Amino acid sequence: MQKLPKLAKFLALFTGMLLLLACSKQAPIVQIDEPVKEKSIFQTYSAEEFFKTRSVFGSSINADASAVLVSDDESGIYNAYKVPLDGSQVTQLTNSTKESIYVVGWFPEDDRFLYSADKGGNELDHLFVQALDSTEKDLTPGEGLKAFFVSWHENNKQFFVATNERDAKYFDIYSYQVADYSRKLIYQNNSGYSPEAVSPNGQYIALSKSNSNADSNLYIVDLASKAALAELISAHEGDVEHSAYTFTRDNSALIYSTNEFGEFNQAWSYNLASKDKSENFAVNWDVSFTYFSKDGHYQVHGVNADAQTKIEIIDLRTNKNLSLPDMPSGDLRGVNFSNDGKQMVFYINSDTSPSNLYVHQLGSNSIKRLTDTGNPNILEENLVVGEVVRFKSFDGLEIPGILYKPKQAATQKVPALVWIHGGPGGQSRKGYSALIQHLVNNGYAIFRINNRGSNGYGKTFYHLDDKKHGDHDLKDVVYNKYYLQTLDWVDADRIGVIGGSYGGYLTMAAMTFTDEFEVGINIFGVTNWVRTLESIPPYWEAFRQSLYDELGDPSTDKERLHNISPVFFGQNVKKPVLVVQGKNDPRVLKIESDEMVESIRSGGTYVDYLVFDDEGHGFSKKANRISASNKYLSFLQNHL
Repeated sequence: MQKLPKLAKFLALFTGMLLLLACSKQAPIVQIDEPVKEKSIFQTYSAEEFFKTRSVFGSSINADASAVLVSDDESGIYNAYKVPLDGSQVTQLTNSTKESIYVVGWFPEDDRFLYSADKGGNELDHLFVQALDSTEKDLTPGEGLKAFFVSWHENNKQFFVATNERDAKYFDIYSYQVADYSRKLIYQNNSGYSPEAVSPNGQYIALSKSNSNADSNLYIVDLASKAALAELISAHEGDVEHSAYTFTRDNSALIYSTNEFGEFNQAWSYNLASKDKSENFAVNWDVSFTYFSKDGHYQVHGVNADAQTKIEIIDLRTNKNLSLPDMPSGDLRGVNFSNDGKQMVFYINSDTSPSNLYVHQLGSNSIKRLTDTGNPNILEENLVVGEVVRFKSFDGLEIPGILYKPKQAATQKVPALVWIHGGPGGQSRKGYSALIQHLVNNGYAIFRINNRGSNGYGKTFYHLDDKKHGDHDLKDVVYNKYYLQTLDWVDADRIGVIGGSYGGYLTMAAMTFTDEFEVGINIFGVTNWVRTLESIPPYWEAFRQSLYDELGDPSTDKERLHNISPVFFGQNVKKPVLVVQGKNDPRVLKIESDEMVESIRSGGTYVDYLVFDDEGHGFSKKANRISASNKYLSFLQNHL
């Protein structure tokens, strides 16, 4: 729910994935060139058909470069799978039926692997290892703690893990032994830093610390020094954001992010010996990430270019872009290299095709597809490619978004939805969504608004909603409706609003504080800002002040927070609403949605309430995504 430069972007993206988101089988080897198909007759598909597509992620290549470790939701929730690079039989490695398994990576010298999982969506992730005999061990046992993997040591004998078991508010860093999983504390965090990276040789730790929601500092700890104190490396004037990307493979420099020199995040290099700084990579968009291949020969840059991820791979031996063969249409994602640098794996994703995993032998002119995640019963030509468009809001500010025009609009006016992302500070992005395509395929136009305060359009745009939530960003949503009404293929009298997490809040705000929309669908949305800000998880302590800078301090700003909270004004809602809630949600407590529903009913307005007993702040189970998507469609068909 918060809009913070690192945590919030991750959380927003994570929430978006959850909201939109086995038996062994033969993985087909598919050629790039597709046969020419005859023009088909347009048809619509059920949610069950759309969610037969699979969601796959993970690109760790094992030690002998024979297979990739992925998470795949084919079984109904995410489990771990081994995908051979030669295209032979895929093997399911875990058999979870309750908790989704999120793979981290293979061990450096054998086929053990790490993964993370929580319980019922409580977001208290633990780190697990699966041994060669398929037994599994929790490496971070205990109640109420949260842990995450940091990196491997270059000696392949150790790895680094951050956990808040000592103090729920702060994350310490431990070094684990690969051989027996014994560990030792290497950095005790007593000052509210956020651990970001450890150098390959284990000598340096990069830490960040938020000063406000627009300003943060970066620190280096040299564990080889006697004091091992956090040294400030980002002295600056004014509000500047800093965070760490990664260390170079030779341990000579830290590559970090800063927006000191313009509107966007750039990649800069800090030399650990000389302490000199120099630009590493910059374009006129945010550099979302950068990392190195294990052999140090390649650097991969990811750029957030107008709601699409653009990848650039640099061969550091020539300082030129890596030459690649012709690729299928779509965005390149999840690039990784084998230890010897001879093979590269990656995903291709588009609006009309879910992510598929490919392998490329460097130096060759071909690629091989390793997964087939689409549903063959769904023809791509019946799906819709989103168009990035902009409209002017109440004050003349241009607001970007992604517009999906249903095929039905060719012959009739169609109803429309304003779709609001999570955050605040998130971003709606191009790419495949079974949920979006299901609704569009069934005749609903969707505009995925990136209202002021969204990530990806520069720091000025990002901070325009500071302490103006439920006001200026809500006006953007209303003016999005006015824009849709100018389109001659949209039914101007049938426009609704839908959103998840912070987008769920703005959905409820739109239904409570305006009379503009015919229906609203609130998915895991905040409706009581006073309670939410008073009950943030302890592991967000390092970002508490940034949250208050962004949204307001409940101890001093309670009146304003009360006045923008829909739960206190539900009797004002005049049009039908659907509320969706996860019983185990640690961010939006179930009591909040219970009260919102009762508040709406007190005014006599129709409200439908859908609670998932085995979900948290988003969806981890395919069956629940299908149930929710069916509910959205039936609700819209009945009320819009």
